[in-house]
Amino acid sequence: MWILRDDTRKGWDRVMKILVCVKQVPDIERIVVGDGPNGLAALDLSDEFRLNHFDEFAVEEAVHIKETVVGVHIDVITVGPERAAEVLKRPMGMGADDGIHVRTPTDEDPGPAAVAAWLAEYARQRGYALILCGSMSEDGMHGQVGPMLAAHLKLAYATQVIDIKLGSDAFLLFIEREIEGGAREMLEVRMPVLLTLQPGINRPRYPSLSRLLRANRQKPETIPTETWGPAGASIDCVGLVAPERRRTSRVLTGSTQEKAEQLATILKEKALL
Repeated sequence: MWILRDDTRKGWDRVMKILVCVKQVPDIERIVVGDGPNGLAALDLSDEFRLNHFDEFAVEEAVHIKETVVGVHIDVITVGPERAAEVLKRPMGMGADDGIHVRTPTDEDPGPAAVAAWLAEYARQRGYALILCGSMSEDGMHGQVGPMLAAHLKLAYATQVIDIKLGSDAFLLFIEREIEGGAREMLEVRMPVLLTLQPGINRPRYPSLSRLLRANRQKPETIPTETWGPAGASIDCVGLVAPERRRTSRVLTGSTQEKAEQLATILKEKALL
Protein backbone atom coordinates (compact mmCIF):
# COMPACT_ATOMS: atom_id res chain seq x y z
CA MET A 1 0.00 0.00 0.00
CA TRP A 2 1.38 3.40 -1.00
CA ILE A 3 1.50 6.24 1.54
CA LEU A 4 1.57 9.78 0.15
CA ARG A 5 4.35 12.01 1.39
CA ASP A 6 4.80 15.77 1.21
CA ASP A 7 4.62 16.84 -2.42
CA THR A 8 5.19 20.22 -3.98
CA ARG A 9 2.53 19.70 -6.65
CA LYS A 10 -0.17 22.35 -6.45
CA GLY A 11 -3.02 21.45 -4.12
CA TRP A 12 -1.99 17.86 -3.33
CA ASP A 13 -0.52 18.32 0.17
CA ARG A 14 -0.56 14.66 1.30
CA VAL A 15 -3.94 14.04 -0.39
CA MET A 16 -4.35 12.64 -3.89
CA LYS A 17 -7.57 14.08 -5.24
CA ILE A 18 -9.40 12.09 -7.90
CA LEU A 19 -12.33 13.44 -9.91
CA VAL A 20 -14.70 10.98 -11.59
CA CYS A 21 -17.08 12.34 -14.23
CA VAL A 22 -20.42 10.52 -14.52
CA LYS A 23 -23.65 11.00 -16.44
CA GLN A 24 -27.29 10.18 -15.86
CA VAL A 25 -28.73 8.41 -18.92
CA PRO A 26 -32.18 7.07 -19.81
CA ASP A 27 -32.76 3.34 -19.60
CA ILE A 28 -32.50 2.67 -23.32
CA GLU A 29 -34.55 -0.53 -23.10
CA ARG A 30 -37.55 1.51 -21.96
CA ILE A 31 -37.31 4.29 -24.54
CA VAL A 32 -39.83 4.19 -27.39
CA VAL A 33 -39.29 6.12 -30.62
CA GLY A 34 -42.51 7.69 -31.90
CA ASP A 35 -44.52 10.88 -31.71
CA GLY A 36 -43.11 13.43 -29.28
CA PRO A 37 -40.27 15.90 -28.83
CA ASN A 38 -37.24 14.90 -30.90
CA GLY A 39 -39.00 11.71 -31.97
CA LEU A 40 -39.42 10.23 -28.48
CA ALA A 41 -42.76 8.81 -27.46
CA ALA A 42 -44.51 10.81 -24.76
CA LEU A 43 -43.64 8.64 -21.75
CA ASP A 44 -43.21 9.36 -18.07
CA LEU A 45 -39.46 8.84 -17.70
CA SER A 46 -39.16 10.17 -14.17
CA ASP A 47 -37.99 6.81 -12.83
CA GLU A 48 -36.25 5.55 -15.96
CA PHE A 49 -32.82 7.12 -15.56
CA ARG A 50 -29.65 5.51 -14.21
CA LEU A 51 -25.88 5.78 -14.05
CA ASN A 52 -24.15 5.50 -17.42
CA HIS A 53 -22.77 1.95 -17.53
CA PHE A 54 -19.38 3.06 -18.91
CA ASP A 55 -18.90 5.40 -15.93
CA GLU A 56 -19.23 2.57 -13.40
CA PHE A 57 -15.79 1.33 -14.44
CA ALA A 58 -14.29 4.79 -13.81
CA VAL A 59 -15.82 4.89 -10.32
CA GLU A 60 -14.57 1.38 -9.52
CA GLU A 61 -11.04 2.21 -10.67
CA ALA A 62 -10.96 5.32 -8.48
CA VAL A 63 -12.16 3.33 -5.45
CA HIS A 64 -9.56 0.64 -6.15
CA ILE A 65 -6.80 3.28 -6.13
CA LYS A 66 -8.22 4.67 -2.89
CA GLU A 67 -7.97 1.20 -1.33
CA THR A 68 -4.36 0.87 -2.54
CA VAL A 69 -3.02 4.33 -1.71
CA VAL A 70 -3.33 5.95 1.71
CA GLY A 71 -4.55 9.54 1.46
CA VAL A 72 -6.93 9.54 -1.53
CA HIS A 73 -10.09 11.63 -1.80
CA ILE A 74 -12.65 10.92 -4.55
CA ASP A 75 -15.08 13.52 -5.89
CA VAL A 76 -17.74 12.45 -8.35
CA ILE A 77 -19.32 15.09 -10.59
CA THR A 78 -22.23 15.19 -13.02
CA VAL A 79 -23.79 17.75 -15.33
CA GLY A 80 -27.54 17.71 -15.85
CA PRO A 81 -30.97 18.94 -14.74
CA GLU A 82 -32.42 18.72 -11.24
CA ARG A 83 -33.04 14.97 -11.47
CA ALA A 84 -29.38 14.28 -12.34
CA ALA A 85 -28.34 14.69 -8.69
CA GLU A 86 -29.76 11.20 -8.04
CA VAL A 87 -27.04 9.63 -10.19
CA LEU A 88 -24.38 10.63 -7.64
CA LYS A 89 -25.74 8.25 -5.00
CA ARG A 90 -24.53 5.03 -6.60
CA PRO A 91 -20.88 6.19 -6.99
CA MET A 92 -20.92 7.39 -3.37
CA GLY A 93 -22.37 4.05 -2.37
CA MET A 94 -19.41 2.41 -4.12
CA GLY A 95 -16.90 4.47 -2.14
CA ALA A 96 -16.64 8.02 -3.53
CA ASP A 97 -16.39 10.72 -0.86
CA ASP A 98 -18.29 13.76 -2.19
CA GLY A 99 -20.70 14.57 -5.00
CA ILE A 100 -20.94 17.67 -7.17
CA HIS A 101 -23.96 18.49 -9.31
CA VAL A 102 -23.48 21.06 -12.08
CA ARG A 103 -27.16 21.82 -12.64
CA THR A 104 -28.50 22.76 -16.05
CA PRO A 105 -31.79 24.72 -16.32
CA THR A 106 -33.49 22.29 -18.77
CA ASP A 107 -33.57 18.61 -19.67
CA GLU A 108 -31.97 19.28 -23.04
CA ASP A 109 -28.54 17.72 -23.55
CA PRO A 110 -26.11 20.65 -23.91
CA GLY A 111 -23.62 18.50 -25.82
CA PRO A 112 -20.05 17.43 -25.03
CA ALA A 113 -18.43 20.84 -25.70
CA ALA A 114 -20.57 22.61 -23.10
CA VAL A 115 -20.30 19.75 -20.58
CA ALA A 116 -16.50 19.70 -20.87
CA ALA A 117 -16.29 23.47 -20.45
CA TRP A 118 -18.42 23.43 -17.30
CA LEU A 119 -16.48 20.52 -15.82
CA ALA A 120 -13.26 22.42 -16.51
CA GLU A 121 -14.62 25.50 -14.71
CA TYR A 122 -15.11 23.38 -11.61
CA ALA A 123 -11.89 21.37 -11.77
CA ARG A 124 -9.41 24.04 -12.85
CA GLN A 125 -8.38 25.36 -9.42
CA ARG A 126 -8.93 22.22 -7.34
CA GLY A 127 -5.67 20.40 -7.91
CA TYR A 128 -6.92 17.00 -9.09
CA ALA A 129 -4.12 14.51 -9.63
CA LEU A 130 -6.28 12.16 -11.66
CA ILE A 131 -9.51 12.65 -13.64
CA LEU A 132 -11.36 9.53 -14.77
CA CYS A 133 -14.19 9.28 -17.31
CA GLY A 134 -16.04 6.44 -18.99
CA SER A 135 -15.10 5.95 -22.63
CA MET A 136 -18.49 7.30 -23.76
CA SER A 137 -22.12 7.72 -22.71
CA GLU A 138 -24.80 5.22 -23.67
CA ASP A 139 -27.13 7.87 -25.05
CA GLY A 140 -24.91 10.28 -27.00
CA MET A 141 -21.94 7.93 -27.58
CA HIS A 142 -19.78 10.94 -28.53
CA GLY A 143 -16.70 9.92 -26.53
CA GLN A 144 -15.60 13.56 -26.57
CA VAL A 145 -16.09 14.95 -23.05
CA GLY A 146 -12.86 13.43 -21.69
CA PRO A 147 -10.51 14.71 -24.43
CA MET A 148 -12.22 18.13 -24.48
CA LEU A 149 -11.93 18.41 -20.70
CA ALA A 150 -8.23 17.53 -20.87
CA ALA A 151 -7.73 20.22 -23.52
CA HIS A 152 -9.44 22.85 -21.35
CA LEU A 153 -7.23 21.93 -18.37
CA LYS A 154 -4.08 21.48 -20.50
CA LEU A 155 -3.64 17.94 -19.15
CA ALA A 156 -2.02 14.92 -20.69
CA TYR A 157 -4.66 12.30 -21.45
CA ALA A 158 -5.18 8.80 -22.79
CA THR A 159 -8.39 7.24 -24.12
CA GLN A 160 -9.68 3.66 -24.27
CA VAL A 161 -7.59 2.59 -21.27
CA ILE A 162 -7.93 -1.09 -20.40
CA ASP A 163 -5.38 -1.46 -17.59
CA ILE A 164 -3.80 0.80 -14.94
CA LYS A 165 -0.92 -0.13 -12.65
CA LEU A 166 0.80 2.04 -10.05
CA GLY A 167 4.46 2.72 -10.67
CA SER A 168 7.40 3.21 -8.34
CA ASP A 169 5.52 5.96 -6.51
CA ALA A 170 1.84 6.79 -6.19
CA PHE A 171 1.98 9.48 -8.91
CA LEU A 172 3.47 7.26 -11.64
CA LEU A 173 1.10 5.13 -13.72
CA PHE A 174 1.67 2.42 -16.29
CA ILE A 175 -1.35 2.20 -18.54
CA GLU A 176 -2.44 0.00 -21.41
CA ARG A 177 -4.89 1.23 -24.04
CA GLU A 178 -6.61 -0.15 -27.09
CA ILE A 179 -5.76 1.36 -30.47
CA GLU A 180 -6.83 0.71 -34.05
CA GLY A 181 -6.64 -2.75 -35.53
CA GLY A 182 -6.94 -4.55 -32.20
CA ALA A 183 -3.43 -3.50 -31.17
CA ARG A 184 -2.51 -2.23 -27.69
CA GLU A 185 -0.29 0.59 -26.56
CA MET A 186 1.69 0.79 -23.30
CA LEU A 187 2.30 4.21 -21.78
CA GLU A 188 4.11 5.54 -18.71
CA VAL A 189 2.50 8.72 -17.38
CA ARG A 190 2.85 10.95 -14.36
CA MET A 191 -0.07 12.68 -12.75
CA PRO A 192 -1.86 15.00 -13.21
CA VAL A 193 -3.49 13.15 -16.09
CA LEU A 194 -6.96 12.40 -17.49
CA LEU A 195 -7.95 8.88 -18.54
CA THR A 196 -11.07 7.52 -20.24
CA LEU A 197 -11.67 3.86 -19.38
CA GLN A 198 -12.99 0.97 -21.41
CA PRO A 199 -15.55 -1.50 -20.04
CA GLY A 200 -13.85 -4.63 -18.73
CA ILE A 201 -10.94 -2.82 -17.06
CA ASN A 202 -12.41 -4.00 -13.75
CA ARG A 203 -15.56 -5.43 -12.22
CA PRO A 204 -17.67 -2.67 -10.64
CA ARG A 205 -18.79 -3.52 -7.12
CA TYR A 206 -22.28 -3.23 -5.72
CA PRO A 207 -22.84 -0.19 -3.47
CA SER A 208 -22.82 -1.04 0.22
CA LEU A 209 -25.95 -0.36 2.27
CA SER A 210 -24.11 1.80 4.81
CA ARG A 211 -22.59 3.97 2.09
CA LEU A 212 -25.91 4.30 0.28
CA LEU A 213 -27.53 5.47 3.50
CA ARG A 214 -24.75 8.04 3.89
CA ALA A 215 -25.23 9.14 0.27
CA ASN A 216 -28.96 9.64 0.90
CA ARG A 217 -28.18 11.89 3.86
CA GLN A 218 -25.31 13.78 2.25
CA LYS A 219 -26.37 16.65 0.00
CA PRO A 220 -24.18 17.15 -3.07
CA GLU A 221 -22.58 20.49 -3.81
CA THR A 222 -24.83 22.15 -6.39
CA ILE A 223 -23.60 24.73 -8.89
CA PRO A 224 -26.06 26.19 -11.44
CA THR A 225 -24.52 26.52 -14.89
CA GLU A 226 -25.81 30.10 -14.92
CA THR A 227 -22.97 30.84 -12.50
CA TRP A 228 -20.52 30.41 -15.37
CA GLY A 229 -22.77 31.35 -18.29
CA PRO A 230 -22.99 29.68 -21.71
CA ALA A 231 -20.18 27.29 -22.53
CA GLY A 232 -19.48 25.81 -25.94
CA ALA A 233 -21.83 25.04 -28.79
CA SER A 234 -24.94 23.02 -28.03
CA ILE A 235 -26.14 20.10 -30.13
CA ASP A 236 -29.59 20.24 -31.69
CA CYS A 237 -31.36 16.91 -32.13
CA VAL A 238 -33.13 17.06 -35.49
CA GLY A 239 -35.03 13.84 -34.90
CA LEU A 240 -34.91 10.18 -33.94
CA VAL A 241 -35.88 7.27 -36.14
CA ALA A 242 -36.31 3.65 -35.08
CA PRO A 243 -33.97 1.26 -36.95
CA GLU A 244 -35.62 -0.08 -40.07
CA ARG A 245 -36.32 -3.79 -40.00
CA ARG A 246 -34.85 -5.12 -43.22
CA ARG A 247 -34.83 -8.84 -42.51
CA THR A 248 -37.54 -11.24 -41.48
CA SER A 249 -37.00 -14.22 -39.24
CA ARG A 250 -38.40 -17.71 -39.40
CA VAL A 251 -38.65 -20.14 -36.51
CA LEU A 252 -38.20 -23.77 -37.48
CA THR A 253 -40.58 -26.19 -35.80
CA GLY A 254 -40.91 -29.95 -35.59
CA SER A 255 -38.54 -32.71 -34.62
CA THR A 256 -34.78 -32.39 -34.87
CA GLN A 257 -34.83 -34.30 -38.17
CA GLU A 258 -37.61 -32.10 -39.58
CA LYS A 259 -35.86 -28.88 -38.57
CA ALA A 260 -32.61 -30.10 -40.11
CA GLU A 261 -34.43 -30.85 -43.40
CA GLN A 262 -36.10 -27.42 -43.37
CA LEU A 263 -32.75 -25.73 -42.74
CA ALA A 264 -31.12 -27.69 -45.56
CA THR A 265 -33.91 -26.62 -47.94
CA ILE A 266 -33.52 -22.95 -46.98
CA LEU A 267 -29.74 -23.06 -47.48
CA LYS A 268 -30.18 -24.70 -50.90
CA GLU A 269 -32.70 -22.04 -51.93
CA LYS A 270 -30.16 -19.35 -51.05
CA ALA A 271 -27.41 -21.23 -52.91
CA LEU A 272 -25.47 -21.73 -49.70
CA LEU A 273 -25.32 -25.51 -50.10
